Amino acid sequence: MKIGIIGSGNIGGNLGKHWANAGHNVLFSSRHPEELGSLVKEAGPNAKAMSVTDTFEENADVYVLAMPFKAVDKISELYAGEYANSVILDATNPYPERDGEMAKNVRDANYNASEYTAMKFSSAKTAKAFNTIKAQDLKNEAFKDTNKLSVPYAAQDQESKAVVKQLIEDIGFDAVYVGNLSDTKIMDPDQKIYGLSTSKSDLLETINSQKSF
Repeated sequence: MKIGIIGSGNIGGNLGKHWANAGHNVLFSSRHPEELGSLVKEAGPNAKAMSVTDTFEENADVYVLAMPFKAVDKISELYAGEYANSVILDATNPYPERDGEMAKNVRDANYNASEYTAMKFSSAKTAKAFNTIKAQDLKNEAFKDTNKLSVPYAAQDQESKAVVKQLIEDIGFDAVYVGNLSDTKIMDPDQKIYGLSTSKSDLLETINSQKSF
């Protein structure tokens, strides 16, 4: 798959390196792509750095949102003609202390953050994943054959569900389906499975215990 990474910090950078290692074509993007040379070198021949504009013009199969949540509005508006029919993999989290009033409004609303992203990127197929994992675990626990960590995900439709499940499993994590985007509050900051590093069976037990309330 061709994967565009929007935001190349700890989450986006490590995801891109892992997927490049797994054989995917990875496009790292930044407002300053010239600063991503060491990241591309670590990722190997399947990766390159580009501007955000050039990355969206590449018509990637998947665009991973790994930038601050406050950028969702601007990016969805600027590149509305470029991501139609792609899968949007939302790895963002709304932190009011960082993202301001917009994030506070979303956290206080009667919809959750992933539904907000899907509403903004309405011509794409939106899924949610990799927003709950600690950056250190993402970096160090990939590609394990035993004692795998689990990664929860949710999806808007069957296509995005299948794509994101594959992308999780391609880099050595167990994929745990939470449900559709309306079920993702449990994945948000300060919620039950946010930051939880555990096995597939333990994660499923935690998710199911919350659904019983």
